[in-house]
Parts: sequence; C-alpha cells; structure tokens
Amino acid sequence: MLATIAAGLAPGLALLCYLYLKDRYDQEPLSVVAKVFFSGALLVFPIMFIHYVLDTEDLIPSSIIESFITVGLLEEFFKWFILYNMVYSHLAFDKPYDGIIYSSAVSLGFASAENILYLFANGLELAYSRALLPVSSHAIFGIIMGYYFGKAKFSSSPPLRWIVLSLIIPTLLHGGYTYILLTVEDWLLPIVFYMAFLWFLGIRKFRLATLA
Repeated sequence: MLATIAAGLAPGLALLCYLYLKDRYDQEPLSVVAKVFFSGALLVFPIMFIHYVLDTEDLIPSSIIESFITVGLLEEFFKWFILYNMVYSHLAFDKPYDGIIYSSAVSLGFASAENILYLFANGLELAYSRALLPVSSHAIFGIIMGYYFGKAKFSSSPPLRWIVLSLIIPTLLHGGYTYILLTVEDWLLPIVFYMAFLWFLGIRKFRLATLA
C-alpha cells in the first residue's frame, strides 16, 4: 500500500519540486503551493463522479466529445477554476513565472491523486509508464495554463484574452492527447510524437516565463 502511494506521488512531486526550485527570485510560500496541490488532488473525486454518471447514463455521443469535452474541458476547467479563485489575486502571485508554479501544483496534485487510484486498481508495474505519459502530460498542461495566467496578470494588454487562452489551449492539448488514446489502436508511436510536441510547447512557455 505504501509503495503504491509513494510510486503514485513521486513523479508529480519530483516535477513540482523541479519547477519550484527553478524560481530564480523569491520562491513561493510552500504553504500556498501545498494548498493548491492538495486542492488539485481533491478534484479527482467530483470529476470521477461526473465521468461515472456520464458513462452510466450513456451521455457521451462520440470519441471527440469524450476527448475534448468530458475529459479535456472538464478536467482543465476545474483546475483553471481553482487557480483563478485561489491564486490569481493572491499577493504571492507577484511575477509571471509564479503562474507556472501554481498551475503546475494544481495540475500535478490532480495527476498524483489520479495516478495513485489507477495504480491501486491496475497494479504497481504500470508506475513507470504512468509517470512518462499521464503525469508528465498534466505537468505540461499546467505549465501552459500557468504561462497564460502570468500573461493575464502582468501583461500590459487586457487580461481577458490571456485568461480565455489559459483555459482553451490546455483543453485542446488535453483533448488531443485523449483522442489519440481513445481512437488509435496502435497508439504508442503517435503518443510519443504528441508528447514530444507537448514538451516542445511546455519548454518554450517555461523559458518565456523565466525570462519575463
């Protein structure tokens, strides 16, 4: 049991620690980062319930709807909602890179809780592949969402555009990831290329935020 929890938590915490320690200036209060992380973890339960209801009632008409709406939009909206209400106006959010820290915290909190539940249900031997795919993809969605939150708060242009992009771009990227897994029978090679594309985007946004 402890091994499964540790294996489920380790990738998300490692990625979050890396991003946290990359803050070149004043690092964010650990209490706030932890609060956001655990809030993200708690999101797993209402989202699981909504997925269960939609599946049970057969309310998902197609793979596109499932990928981009009931997975991509649903999960990214809840993460976006926590970030906007808990962090956006917080005094600790005082530079663009902080958006990446907090958004990654909520995203990796969700990914870590989801990962633990998945490993309990399906076995510890899947821990490595889960770390490489779902956990790291959530980290990238968080980096990209946080980049746009940083732009919304600190750019001289009106924030609405960046706030909207902070939800739409991660939703589309998440939906594309899910769509490959749901519709492509031999999905390994396509998902590797897609993950490479995600990492390219994530690293680019990360570098832009650290230079801001």
